[in-house]
Amino acid sequence: MIFHSSIEPVYFLLPVCGFIIGLFGTMLGGGGGFFFLPILTLLLKVPAQTAVITSLVATLPICMVGAYGHYRKDNINFRIGSLFATTGILGAFIGTAVTTRISAGQLKAGFGVYSVLIALNMAVNTWQKKKNEDNGKEPQKTSGIVKITKASFFGLFAGTITGTFGTSGTAPVLAGLFSMRIPFKMVIGTSLWVVLVNTIFATGTHFLIGKIDLTLVYFLTAGSAVGAITGPKLLAKTKIDRSENKARYWYAAVMAALGILMIIR
Repeated sequence: MIFHSSIEPVYFLLPVCGFIIGLFGTMLGGGGGFFFLPILTLLLKVPAQTAVITSLVATLPICMVGAYGHYRKDNINFRIGSLFATTGILGAFIGTAVTTRISAGQLKAGFGVYSVLIALNMAVNTWQKKKNEDNGKEPQKTSGIVKITKASFFGLFAGTITGTFGTSGTAPVLAGLFSMRIPFKMVIGTSLWVVLVNTIFATGTHFLIGKIDLTLVYFLTAGSAVGAITGPKLLAKTKIDRSENKARYWYAAVMAALGILMIIR
């Protein structure tokens, strides 16, 4: 179901929020859809189930523009990304079914717990990576079977999260790609492509049972599309290798903070 809510004064801040999310989502990976759900539920008090489908629709332009930008910069590994996306599509259908069977409070609390756990996982992986770098150890190469197993697990998890919370499943995709020790920029581009596929299928399934607030979508995407165009261009000019670990820690910290807010509020 599609509807238009009445415009509130706070809505005029949404293009700014959308621009920041689109910018950093395409620079740090996943499209930034992770941040839409907290904004919609905590700031605007949108019902959780409506916020899920609205978040998915608002994420699509970021993923489309961002993935294309990274494709032009040759930052997408389609072979690995396809492994994630294949099981992610199945997960999107599972997640949609889960959303229809839980309450708004359970959905918010579940999102919070998931956010904190993924943040911890990312922080630990980053710490191990830095420890190996300091000791001069070369990262171990991941075998084909291990890659397929990891991609299938994290892809299914990401798709389920996308369908359940409408957050694009960024964190599991990033966690899985980082664990494969591929270059940072390749992680970002590939994650956007995987998230785009998951989001398209999750949006389609939610469209049949959910409510989409197009007024919120218009305001959010007005800024997020511009940010998504700018992000890949800035990343291409940025020497990220030296600050990669710091970027991971900051990303994990923000995820954990938002997760805690979703649990306690």
